[in-house]
Amino acid sequence: MPIEFAQRISRIPVYPVASGYDLGAEVAMLASNESCFAPLPEVVRAAQAVIAGANRYPDPSYSALRLALSERYDVPAQRIALGNGSCDILLAAGEALLEPGAEVVYAWPSFSVYPHLAAASGARAIEVPLDDSERHDLEAMAREVTVATRLVLVCNPNNPTSTAVGLEEVAALLERVPPHACVILDEAYCEFSLRLGDPFASLELLRAHPNLVILRTFSKVYGLAALRAGYALCGSVAVREALDQVRQPFHLNAAAQAGAVEALRHQDEVERRVARTLAERQALAEGARRLGLWVAESDANFIWVRLPADGPSEPEVVAELARQGVLVRAGASLGREGALRVTVGTAEENERFTEALAGALT
Repeated sequence: MPIEFAQRISRIPVYPVASGYDLGAEVAMLASNESCFAPLPEVVRAAQAVIAGANRYPDPSYSALRLALSERYDVPAQRIALGNGSCDILLAAGEALLEPGAEVVYAWPSFSVYPHLAAASGARAIEVPLDDSERHDLEAMAREVTVATRLVLVCNPNNPTSTAVGLEEVAALLERVPPHACVILDEAYCEFSLRLGDPFASLELLRAHPNLVILRTFSKVYGLAALRAGYALCGSVAVREALDQVRQPFHLNAAAQAGAVEALRHQDEVERRVARTLAERQALAEGARRLGLWVAESDANFIWVRLPADGPSEPEVVAELARQGVLVRAGASLGREGALRVTVGTAEENERFTEALAGALT
């Protein structure tokens, strides 16, 4: 008789990981929204330094990183949750907030981890379609909130479509969500957004709404994807305590803690890298538009491109791009067939994509 697994295992979708990590340096890795910039040497040295003490467990209070984030954002340290990437915090939120009979509301397509939360907990998922511009329809989402709603997820800027809604619209949604429901504003890409302004803009919402959690990561703008460090600025201590209660001890390793603390000390360089990314993002989008393709107005470090209905199929285009050494994400794996999500890379990588795409569409 085979091993019997929990029923929820069959409900949980498989996360659509990107391929190509073993293909070498000649491949343009434009599939996973990673930074094309290596970590700063100071960050590398900080992470390396703690490895000498790897025989000891990491600081379970994460005090140095919590203090650094508290000083940067003026949020009390006891209201800051840390995790093995922002995904870790999202999954903890699902475990802490959701159960059979509860509901979670989110837009779709959006971040691929969101469907895991309902599937793992037995809660009901309410997926609200994006509008015609591939943005969140927050009015439609607000109409879906009921007494059973425990969690509302707003990915802003949205992954995979790169679009953002203004914070005034997010504020209007928060006014309509009852205090018993937690709202997670997932801002993994906020530093790349011109629409949202500076990364401090949404903090005013946090001060006004104890049921709000602002979720961010060191994986994108800080270029620390391999170290896996995410954080949440919570509107109440109770939320942070619940998130920590459902997770294993030591959920953020010592190298990630040290690297993240050091990364926060180099905001000038981070801003220079953002400026270079935005310039390349514009060039990448313009290259796709010159091919006659619709491209969403991006507020992230990637673009969202619709493929023509009368051309080669999405799998054919993705396969041809891969054959030419360019890896992107297929829209079908992210909830919308007939599109591509393309990370902003170096100037050379972006030009390589545009040339390869022109060939793939013929």
